[in-house]
Amino acid sequence: MHEVATEVNKTLLEVLREDMGLTGTKHGCELGECGTCAVLVNGEPVLSCLMLGIEAVNTEVTTVEGMTRNGKPHPLQNAFADLGAAQCGYCIPGILLTAKALLDDNPHPTRDQIRQALSGNLCRCTGYTKILQAVELAAKE
Repeated sequence: MHEVATEVNKTLLEVLREDMGLTGTKHGCELGECGTCAVLVNGEPVLSCLMLGIEAVNTEVTTVEGMTRNGKPHPLQNAFADLGAAQCGYCIPGILLTAKALLDDNPHPTRDQIRQALSGNLCRCTGYTKILQAVELAAKE
């Protein structure tokens, strides 16, 4: 649990990046349209640009920095690296967390379920094929 003193009008995205130094969560459109700023709040994907930081009081917020376990990458992180699923990488933190929420809820999703879960996460670099394959690979682990 972390305590943070911040202004009440700051978004969760701003609190994470500016007040806590957790810069893995990225600024995207800041309109809730791209998914780049996705984090998990109580295990569910949330667009941190649309949520006030004070709304996160007494919740569990997971950022991409929190995906490792005992210093080891999450299976999704390994799969993305192994398959080269990231090009510029800017969208990847939000995609990883959204995919994590999916796999936590449904350990063996179909390709269509993966597509649906990631439909709010935009990537300008890839054709999504390797991203989908990486989630499928991680689901096998």
